[in-house]
Amino acid sequence: MAATTVWTVFLVLTVLLTGRWWPWFLVQNVPPLTLVAVPLLLLALLPLARPVRRPLAAVLVVLLLAGAHLAGYGPGWGTVTSHPPGTPVTVFVWSTRYWEMSDDKDAFYAFLRRQHADVYLLQEYLYWKGDQPVRIDDSARLRREFPGYRASVEGELITLTRLPVVTAHHAPTPGGTGDWYWKGTKFQRTDLRVGGRTVSFYNVHLPVPFHLGNPFRANTYRASEGRSAWWTGELGKLRADVVGNPHPAVVSGDFNSPWMKGSSLGGGTRLHSPSASWLPPRSWPVSGFPLPRLWRLDWLFTNQDLAVADDRFGGGAAFSDHTAQQISLIVPAHTP
Repeated sequence: MAATTVWTVFLVLTVLLTGRWWPWFLVQNVPPLTLVAVPLLLLALLPLARPVRRPLAAVLVVLLLAGAHLAGYGPGWGTVTSHPPGTPVTVFVWSTRYWEMSDDKDAFYAFLRRQHADVYLLQEYLYWKGDQPVRIDDSARLRREFPGYRASVEGELITLTRLPVVTAHHAPTPGGTGDWYWKGTKFQRTDLRVGGRTVSFYNVHLPVPFHLGNPFRANTYRASEGRSAWWTGELGKLRADVVGNPHPAVVSGDFNSPWMKGSSLGGGTRLHSPSASWLPPRSWPVSGFPLPRLWRLDWLFTNQDLAVADDRFGGGAAFSDHTAQQISLIVPAHTP
């Protein structure tokens, strides 16, 4: 009974505080699987609470269903079963883990070419040296590997497209050393012509919202508070841009949060998820960390009448700690 009470309080606080209070950023990164595993464990221990077994069982079933919903268990949502008439667009989204810094460069580019996407939304277009980000310029190689594509770079974000570019939006770049990364924008907006319409593609890489350090030192918590404010501020800027954008929008990338299902980007955005399994999709880590693949950090939102015909994770483990996301969109003809 005590454990059930504690878990109920934890679940309520998760709903109320996730993404809103900086100390909770340290807690909310538990694997979503935990929201199902804990009530299942308590249900298995019910014989130890025989006098209150029935009412406790009812409470735990409610907690299990609520946790499963929050964690993303159940059928996928947001994809369409029949394709509306319109222009198909393939989108490839991937956090590259510092471009091809420690990879076989030829194999890295061969992997990208094999996707044959109309639009590539790629994150971590940079190198890392010690504790400092390093800007790179691989434009000459990109032109050779992707003839007919246009590349647009914003900080550590790069969008490649063979669709006509209407506007490549760029935020002002801070001038200090490293400020392009630490103070620059964490999303990139590119407006593309699709059929007869303009569609905005948002390439997102929000910062890690907490700092892992010595728990007995105050600067660990100050750093965590600063990082959570950074994450929240960048998400707020993204929301404001989406809400003020009259064009239909595709918003995708690495949000560095497993709980975007409970967040809204505004502007009528809808969250999408692969529909092939009742298990929640997991995109991190697929390599590079001694951790099981239990988190989804990479998300997809659309708004207005854009339809997602297919959305799946797969590939990229040879080069990155994130699996890639492959998306098939349908952009309907504009109806006045």
